[in-house]
Amino acid sequence: GDWALFEGSPLRAFESELGVQAPVGFWDPAGFTSDGDVSNFKRRRSVELKHGRISMMATMGYITPEVVGKLPGYLSPSAGLKFADIPNGLAAISKVPSLGWAQIAAYFGFVEFSGGFEDYKSGTPGDYGFKVLTSADPEEKTKKLSAEIANGRLAMMAIIGMFFQDGLTGSAWGDWALYTASPLRAFDATKEVGAVEPLGFWDPAGLAEGKDEAWFKTMRGFELKHGRVAMMAIVGFIGQHFWRFPGCFDVPDGVAALKTMPASANFGCLFLIAGFFELRVLAERETEPGNFGDPFKIIDNKLIGGYDEKWRNFELSNGRLAMVGAIGTIVANGYTGLDAFEQWQAAKPVFHSVPKDYAALLSVSETSWTLGHHFQRS
Repeated sequence: GDWALFEGSPLRAFESELGVQAPVGFWDPAGFTSDGDVSNFKRRRSVELKHGRISMMATMGYITPEVVGKLPGYLSPSAGLKFADIPNGLAAISKVPSLGWAQIAAYFGFVEFSGGFEDYKSGTPGDYGFKVLTSADPEEKTKKLSAEIANGRLAMMAIIGMFFQDGLTGSAWGDWALYTASPLRAFDATKEVGAVEPLGFWDPAGLAEGKDEAWFKTMRGFELKHGRVAMMAIVGFIGQHFWRFPGCFDVPDGVAALKTMPASANFGCLFLIAGFFELRVLAERETEPGNFGDPFKIIDNKLIGGYDEKWRNFELSNGRLAMVGAIGTIVANGYTGLDAFEQWQAAKPVFHSVPKDYAALLSVSETSWTLGHHFQRS
């Protein structure tokens, strides 16, 4: 498919036109010129030049007031409106009086109609007799006219970008700091709830590294659920030492209960109920990580201050502690057979009771050190 061999292509008619320049050469991805119609090409070139020229002026209009300031005096003496009172960018649309916009539109119409619309039919597209970019040297003139087209294309892209960023940030310069909701903004997990002292944001495994906000919120939802379940589990571990459900008085504590009737059947029912709520009820109500509504009216509770950042950090911290505590309690129960309350009662410093063999080793070591020190002094 060597393009040089397809000399009969209708696109060949436009390869020598202005605007065909490096690095893309003749570039028409939408295929507007695929029919090879010269008249249509000239009409589109005329429209391109007009839009490019307007865009170049518009781009300068966005930039200039920010750099050199605004015109002195009044824009509307009758309304007491100064040029300095008009904000830059899109915010100016609502500030300029309607009569002012009418005058601007009338002037644009005058310029448009006085220049006519036949330039591409009777002569050169974009040539209205106002010679600015010209030269006696044909090569230099071509260079200037090509530069006009290239700059116009760039300005069309630039002004659309300025409009877009102005609409998003409220600033003509597109202050990035003002667009906090940008999906392109790098997500900073260190500023999220849960980064508390003394560790701050602690992610030793690097799970959040390179992840986006959606992934983090999914993991935060899991963390909140597991933390809440673990907190209830800890309360249950301790509470079962003092109170049992009817019919479960003879059931052993902790892990052993899973293998003993009727506790094992009760656990199976509890598992099914939890699964139903997880898959059918809570999944439809979760509006943000861990937020399933406010059934206990905590958010507006003035007594505790509402569910603010302080309480969110409390919940996360206690939930993390409860997850570690629940795992430790289960492991200790499986190893010792003691329930959570009994584990606390039996807990004591490691070195309060020294094994006999370790005590004998300490005695031998102490004797050896004493004898050695004695012979050194002798």
